[in-house]
Amino acid sequence: MILRRSRGLSEFSRKVKGAMDLKIASATATAEEKRAVDSLLGLAPETSQGGERNETGHRVARGGESLRNLRHLLLPTLHAVNDHIGWLSRGSINYISQRLDIAPADIYGVATFYALFDTNERPARQVHVCVDLACRAMSGCKEDSIPTGAIASPCLGVCERAPAVLVIETGVTPRYEVLAPASTNDIADLVAGKSAGPEQEVATAVPQAPNESLVLLPRIGRVDPLSIDDYIASDGFVALRRAIEIGAEQVITEVTASGLVGRGGAAFPTGRKWSAVAGQPVKTRYLICNADESEPGTFKDRVLMEGDPFALVEAMTIAAFATGCQHGWIYLRGEYPRALKHLTNAVESARSRSMLGENILGSGFSFDITIFRGAGAYICGEETAIFNSIEGFRGEPRNKPPFPVEVGLFGKPTVVNNVETLMNVLPIIQNTGEKYATWGTAGSKGKKLFCISGAVNKPGVYEVTFGVTLRALIDLAGGLKSGSDLQAVLLGGAAGGFVGPEDLDLELTLEAARAAGTTLGSGVVMVLDQDVDMIDQLQRIAAFFRDESCGQCVPCRVGTVRQQEALARLVKSSGTGNAAVDLQLLRDLGQVMRDASICGLGQTAHNAIDSALTRLKVFSA
Repeated sequence: MILRRSRGLSEFSRKVKGAMDLKIASATATAEEKRAVDSLLGLAPETSQGGERNETGHRVARGGESLRNLRHLLLPTLHAVNDHIGWLSRGSINYISQRLDIAPADIYGVATFYALFDTNERPARQVHVCVDLACRAMSGCKEDSIPTGAIASPCLGVCERAPAVLVIETGVTPRYEVLAPASTNDIADLVAGKSAGPEQEVATAVPQAPNESLVLLPRIGRVDPLSIDDYIASDGFVALRRAIEIGAEQVITEVTASGLVGRGGAAFPTGRKWSAVAGQPVKTRYLICNADESEPGTFKDRVLMEGDPFALVEAMTIAAFATGCQHGWIYLRGEYPRALKHLTNAVESARSRSMLGENILGSGFSFDITIFRGAGAYICGEETAIFNSIEGFRGEPRNKPPFPVEVGLFGKPTVVNNVETLMNVLPIIQNTGEKYATWGTAGSKGKKLFCISGAVNKPGVYEVTFGVTLRALIDLAGGLKSGSDLQAVLLGGAAGGFVGPEDLDLELTLEAARAAGTTLGSGVVMVLDQDVDMIDQLQRIAAFFRDESCGQCVPCRVGTVRQQEALARLVKSSGTGNAAVDLQLLRDLGQVMRDASICGLGQTAHNAIDSALTRLKVFSA
């Protein structure tokens, strides 16, 4: 259910046998499958259900005006069936085809793109065991070593408590359980049907909490994330009221003056992005919060959404007010059930208090939020891939230009910011952009969240001011565990790079990271001790990018496969004359992917591997 599958042509060729025909099959949906679809779409029209079909035309009949603009409901509808039944049968796809007026082959293509969906029957209970970088480093749990009946999964975003397990039970009301840390015996018990029990409190992921002096994490551990009254009592919606008071133009001025840049890795100036959207002549504009953090080792956005969901709603509303957006989407990672629960409550509660919806706080400004569940695709962290996903298509990136600020979601100007970036807006508006800019360095202003995992005493999300050293950050996390010697630190996740013990005095700023030939990326700081098998980590990174490539462009689709193959050969040939050939091939592949891939996935797929080869001297004699 969560195990990523390669989305390229090679995977398609492996799945052709038994794949759905490129025409309407004779299969019909069960009553339960129809109920699942109808629970979202409402009862089907008595006469049409999207238009009559037959085996002679093999085309989707036109279903009338009411069905022409429903494509954006495709993923929610697939989720509805998947939640209820556990998989997508031919009959359910045919019924969705009828209801949404989309060809069955088209639906099949979308459904098989996302890892949370499956077109093969599977049990109602699945136990997903993380075998990605942090969990791998902490437990040595690998694809071939998990208990029988469990499913190997990429990073589940619970790296501070590695190793992690996610249990999903389908039904009318699906059940989700997270157990972390989990032992091998725990996993076997879960497979046998044992409950994981209640999940640890969100605050356990923030060792600095409770601490009201923090700027981005002040409420976690102090305020009930499900209570809007608690949020209001702790200065909630103060920033929104001030934003409305000073006006949209001044809000953008403050954000620009703050020097805030995106916290997802690209580091694009937020004020410039907002100004570009606000200046568009097109009046219909949209806002998207990118909450699909799937970078191995990253979990800060999960913690923010679980621990302070009202703050995200408030920050999005301010962003929409400043840029003139009428509607916003939270594109939420599908593996975050608690975040979904807390955000759903926050949106509904804010709407009931006139903090969201029509005429917010009597200002005449109207804005609302839709929570859109992702379906297991790392590539959907790319901003244009999100557009395709929300619109009901495969989550493949789009070519740029045109840029999202001009032509984005549904062809309209669109602001895309991730969770952490938006959370920084609240202290900017409350304290002024000028004050915010005094924190940090000349090139890296403000506060930054880092996700620390691995061989430290107190893993979790840490808030610091830009400019602290890597050594100081590790010390803040309690230092290395007893008996551990530092081997390497992975900065920025699988798309980032490794540094060694000699780099501990590196200042954690955008400019210092660039000068050192590395990146801060999404804020991953994965501390690896002497017991971690670095070659195994590199192989896992290569497999991750191979599986997560959308397959749209040749450099990435082919390059990620060849990269993994070259690494596998290096493991076998290390110390022989063949190793030099594959080392050079790896470098050449990396350069081609960086230069010619459409999006950041292919452009960064070689980064960590290259850093291990050059900085850590892995495979060197």
